[in-house]
Amino acid sequence: MAGGWSHDGAVQEQIDASTEDEVKRVRSQLSDGKSLEYCEECGEAIPQARREAIAGVRLCVDCQAEQDKQDSREGSFNRRGSKDSQLR
Repeated sequence: MAGGWSHDGAVQEQIDASTEDEVKRVRSQLSDGKSLEYCEECGEAIPQARREAIAGVRLCVDCQAEQDKQDSREGSFNRRGSKDSQLR
């Protein structure tokens, strides 16, 4: 139910494109390879269990949590573009 100059399905196409872009962004940030023994931010030892669980881990839990918090503030995912919010 597009309006104006857009064609039918344009809103869904935008939602799909936004979702695909976000998935690509997150996948590009996945680490691989050998895990570090010490956090590259603070220098604390990274526990063996974490290094085995996450391939290529580079940050300790605390630094990773801080980075995730910052990333969530900068997130580019357009949640207002969802169909449900359009219908309200």
